[in-house]
Amino acid sequence: MFSFFKSKPAASVFTTEELGRIKSAIQAAELFTSGEIRLVVERRTNGYDVLDRAAMVFKKLKMHETAERNAVLIYMAYGERLYAILGDKGIHEKVTQEFWNTLKQDMHRHFSQGQLCDGLCEAIMTCGRSLQEHFPRQTDDKNELPDEVVIL
Repeated sequence: MFSFFKSKPAASVFTTEELGRIKSAIQAAELFTSGEIRLVVERRTNGYDVLDRAAMVFKKLKMHETAERNAVLIYMAYGERLYAILGDKGIHEKVTQEFWNTLKQDMHRHFSQGQLCDGLCEAIMTCGRSLQEHFPRQTDDKNELPDEVVIL
């Protein structure tokens, strides 16, 4: 999938330009929604199942505390070539499991072609469109979570 990232330290998985592109994608995706999107990258899951580790990170970052419970986490353990997408209760109730499966398949397609940043940006924008459909931005909306990529 994306084994060429296996030996890099977490901070060097993305260039400064790529981190900027990802942050810009998050900001663009959140522009028309009250939803929140975060990307977390770490080398390993520390022995946990990838979904369990993503859930731990989701809670640690207090993503479950958004007003409408509509946060989405894209989690990546690049050293193990694993990734997961978690939607909080609000968004998960609005979209089907097929949405999440298709999103993960699209990411896999990009990753297998060495297009890590492109795959993430596309997934972020897809999440943003779904969030916009179900949770349009309100006049009093505020950005509840930072837009920067979290590197653990």
